[in-house]
Amino acid sequence: MFLVFLYLFLQPLAIIIMNHKTPSIKSILEASIAVKQQLLQQDLILEHIQEAIDLMVHCFQAGGKVLFCGNGGSAADAQHLAAEFSGRFYYDRAPLFAEALHVNGSYLTAVANDYSFDEIYARIVQAKGRTGDILVAISTSGNSPNVIKALQQAKKIGLTTIGLTGEKGGLMEAHCDLLFNVPSSDTPRIQECHILIGHTICQLVEERIFGATKP
Repeated sequence: MFLVFLYLFLQPLAIIIMNHKTPSIKSILEASIAVKQQLLQQDLILEHIQEAIDLMVHCFQAGGKVLFCGNGGSAADAQHLAAEFSGRFYYDRAPLFAEALHVNGSYLTAVANDYSFDEIYARIVQAKGRTGDILVAISTSGNSPNVIKALQQAKKIGLTTIGLTGEKGGLMEAHCDLLFNVPSSDTPRIQECHILIGHTICQLVEERIFGATKP
């Protein structure tokens, strides 16, 4: 009887598993390419990329800095893009002042513990930011409270604000001078496009500032 019961219990589960279609490697790659193709067709995105390049070139040449913030994968993207500016991209050149705001673990845990996690970026923007600097805020949903507070603080003290988000934009839209809406609601696809946009900006900023330097 037990074996009969076990069979009757497991059979529907086995059918579900057999019928479940795991996405193929090819379909995942195709989905990623499709979003990038949509990105390429959006004139506003291309215009915003050029505007971001112009803003960053002016900022760096005036001795300013570009700050980055995000959570989770977007924090990793923030750190990645900051490193491309402060290290190098293609050119062997002087560093550009760019920094991801989450890299000091002691600071983050102190502020999160003593105030709240929502305040971690706003307070460091208040401390580091100066008029003419740029804050690049990354959030796939556009609704991360600590990112929104950072944008609000940045606007108060005269920073230019740039947002990288998904198709809906969320609350970020009201606080960004430039907003990049990736045409997708799929988090991995959005993040892939954020890096693509960031790399494009970094490459062309570097070219504008150090174009006379040999790579």
